[in-house]
Amino acid sequence: MQIKPDALEPHLRQAQGRGMAPVYVVHGDEHLLVLETVDRLRQAAREAGFTEREVLVSERGFQWSQLLEAQQSMSLFGDRKIVELRIPGGKPGKDGGEVLRAVAAQPSPDVVLLITLPRLDFTASKSAWFQALDAAGVTIKVDNVDRTRLPAWIGERLARQDQRVEAGEPGRRALQFIADKVEGNLLAAHQEIRKLGLLYPTGVLSFDQIHDAVLNVARYDVFKLSEAMLAGDVPRLVRMLEGLRGEGEATVLVLWALTEEIRVLSKVRQGLAAGKPPAVLARELRIWGAREKLVPQAAQRLTARQLEDALALAARLDRQTKGLRVDGVPAEPWDGLLQLALQIALQVAPPSAQSARR
Repeated sequence: MQIKPDALEPHLRQAQGRGMAPVYVVHGDEHLLVLETVDRLRQAAREAGFTEREVLVSERGFQWSQLLEAQQSMSLFGDRKIVELRIPGGKPGKDGGEVLRAVAAQPSPDVVLLITLPRLDFTASKSAWFQALDAAGVTIKVDNVDRTRLPAWIGERLARQDQRVEAGEPGRRALQFIADKVEGNLLAAHQEIRKLGLLYPTGVLSFDQIHDAVLNVARYDVFKLSEAMLAGDVPRLVRMLEGLRGEGEATVLVLWALTEEIRVLSKVRQGLAAGKPPAVLARELRIWGAREKLVPQAAQRLTARQLEDALALAARLDRQTKGLRVDGVPAEPWDGLLQLALQIALQVAPPSAQSARR
């Protein structure tokens, strides 16, 4: 019998009365969800009286007779047990397939067999061994969480720890912010969600709270450096660059952050010239938080030529960080980063600051 992960809890509630299935097969490539599904099955089996556990891994040299022995042998204390079989390669081979079919044909009432595999292709899902396991018990296919559904998934996980984002657009931006930072990695998303649960009480989380918690210290400083550049705050910009240099931050990361910001400025500059409202550009380019005001303001003060010159300097600095000989840039990479940041900051500084420098 095949079920989806969201049908597991109803299945286990029914199993409390009639008993668990003798075989469970969990397959998928999303490690976090597979682990959670297996943990839940293991917990249910223990609650049903299967108190002993034996783990087998189908690696090179694995003897499939071990599975038969585990299935047939009784515990020293007469306890019922969970036998976990992990097949990392996803294919048991001819010998393994025959053993799996034999086990499925004669399940033991004292054993719950829990098998985990990576995502199965069409051929494997139609194989005789898989069909036999499916007929004998329950198979659960764990699908990946699509990138477009990741924000909603994060919201659901926050709700499990009695936290939620703000209503409307601010909340959607907060969820999208987390999704962008974890790049589709559910384990990373899970860690960030747990971190929010430790840092803040139950209830509503603001965008600023999420922003400060999700970015680690080093990246947080780098992104704050970009904000200083956008605001034209030269003294702060210089202090932050010196601080990052003193902490041993990688020049390639600082260059990447500054270059990405300049690319965004260029796109916003083009969008504004085409008549697009700043709010629309902010949504399209995922410009959140303090940058939502800073980026359009900076883009309006910069010309296309100035942005092209900045990107050309960034390209030369990138070649320098890769060990290539480049003319027209400072010999010290950190001096080059300062030159790049100032090339933007001096142009976008408020008129009062520009007058003071004169």
